[in-house]
Amino acid sequence: MKGHLWTGGLEAGLGQGSSNGRLAPWEAIAIDAVGNVIEFWGFKRNQGRVWALLYLRGEPMSAGEIERELDLSKGGVSMLLRDLERWGVVRRVRLPQDSAWRYGAETDLIRMVSHVIEEREAGFIERIRADLNEARRMAEASGNVSPEHLARLEKMATLAEHVERALRLFVKTARLDVGGILGALREESPR
Repeated sequence: MKGHLWTGGLEAGLGQGSSNGRLAPWEAIAIDAVGNVIEFWGFKRNQGRVWALLYLRGEPMSAGEIERELDLSKGGVSMLLRDLERWGVVRRVRLPQDSAWRYGAETDLIRMVSHVIEEREAGFIERIRADLNEARRMAEASGNVSPEHLARLEKMATLAEHVERALRLFVKTARLDVGGILGALREESPR
């Protein structure tokens, strides 16, 4: 199983486990927790850590400040910020009194999750649906695939369609309706 649990113990919680000493102990724990969740979901751990730092601080920070706070390299922070901007979870801002770009976290968590789902998961499910439809077309065209196998292929395509519909509904309404998914998962009872 991918991901990590924070196991820094009491010493890390008291600030003795911090690599740079600038983060408050509670910040270090929270930032690492978000990084671990983000890594578990298949993103880079430091993407989660950067977003969490910006979100917790509640004010735009320069790339240099992010580097120092999280003890990351300049190139690493640059790549992370570019990815996070593309996902719509970090925005670039310029303060009137400052000539440097600063970065702020998306604070509307539903909008952030919806955007990432729309960009990543919905596109992935759309490709799965297309592949399953092509497999079904090829199986039907071959003429030698049993009705049972065609029915199973149809069920897989139906499941992908319901997952895509549920994700799109979530993106539009922030509600997740899994009724169609559960129905597609249930085995038909023998007659």
